[in-house]
Amino acid sequence: MLDLKFVRENIEEVKENIKNRFMNVDVDLVLSLYEKKNELLQEVEAIRKQRNENAAKMKSKLTNEERQALIEEGKGLKDTIAEKEATLNEVSQKLDDEASRIPNMAHPDAPVGKEDKDNLQISQWGEVPKFNFKPKDHVQLGQDLDIIDFDTATKVTGPKFYYLKNQAVFLELALIRYTMDKLQAKGFTPVITPDLAKEEILQGIGFNPRGAESNIYTVEDTGMCLVGTAEITLGGYLSKTMVDANDLPIKFAGLSHCFRKEAGAAGQYSKGLYRVHQFTKVEMFVFCRPEESDAMHEKLREIEEEIFQGLEIPYRVVDTCTGDLGAPAYRKYDLEAWMPGRGESGDWGEVTSTSNCTDYQSRRLGIKYKDKETKEFLHMLNGTAVATSRAIIAVMENFQQEDGSILIPKQLQPYTGFDRIAKK
Repeated sequence: MLDLKFVRENIEEVKENIKNRFMNVDVDLVLSLYEKKNELLQEVEAIRKQRNENAAKMKSKLTNEERQALIEEGKGLKDTIAEKEATLNEVSQKLDDEASRIPNMAHPDAPVGKEDKDNLQISQWGEVPKFNFKPKDHVQLGQDLDIIDFDTATKVTGPKFYYLKNQAVFLELALIRYTMDKLQAKGFTPVITPDLAKEEILQGIGFNPRGAESNIYTVEDTGMCLVGTAEITLGGYLSKTMVDANDLPIKFAGLSHCFRKEAGAAGQYSKGLYRVHQFTKVEMFVFCRPEESDAMHEKLREIEEEIFQGLEIPYRVVDTCTGDLGAPAYRKYDLEAWMPGRGESGDWGEVTSTSNCTDYQSRRLGIKYKDKETKEFLHMLNGTAVATSRAIIAVMENFQQEDGSILIPKQLQPYTGFDRIAKK
């Protein structure tokens, strides 16, 4: 949520930002409700002052007639306060609902656009592999090697679920441990988070837990949801907390399952493990001072690159366009790995993203920091260290061999205990 004073003082910039994000928000309505709320607060405060003065007069020497008049006046003031507070609560709720729809401001350098083609490539690493045979996609490889089973998962659970089997189980565990070890060495606190969170936490992070467009599974009659990312549970960790500035930055590495209702459009680009309803992810999350967040965002991107360089996976980094930022993000980088089995001749596919959400989430969740002179909302950042399902695609497709086997990247071999996945 943006500071409403900022919105009032920068209304044209806020409207332009909404336009660039291809969203539809009535900013004028928000400011009208904001002014109405402030007026009602002043009115309620004035009436309360009258009521206090009335009560003070009751302590003085009065005639029965004077006392009765003050009692009647006090009753009237009490009723008026109740009416005003009811109106205030109604206006406040409507203001919160409308204001929460205003997205964060975008970084001045974020490319303006609506689709993937509008993202700006800023770097590329590694060489795209050249095969002397026609490479298979991960679905075919998984079937041939008996390490991924989509058909049985569809029978048991439904489309877009899967079983990992045999060596793929150890490949996923290796990716998790490899990533966690790297992050712990960089000062991140390892955490295994709950897979459920309260709706109020999801809303604070910027996720919509209900409605036709929601990507979230809600658990009926509990007020809770399955999380789509550990960003939710890690961001909620410090909700309604005042943090000592000396403890910043706070860095978490969270392992969780992720559940997402919408598996995306059918077709090649959502095939197999690329878009699924459940997967495992290691998420980086940082709480820091406002002046540190830009540099911290670059650091998270560098860590993501280091992880995939260690896996020897070719990738490119793109600066995400305004229309694909999502409401909370000020700026977002996507890391796209080369996937030889994607499309007819291979293509880039997103494997990680990292976002600086500035104080957009901390305002919603009530997370501040304090030092000797100030109490301010801190900044919150998130970044995918590894989403195992997509990382498995990249490893399988880039390291496949002509005989149908798959080599294991050298840095994963100590964790897997083997250097190749081959037919039994």
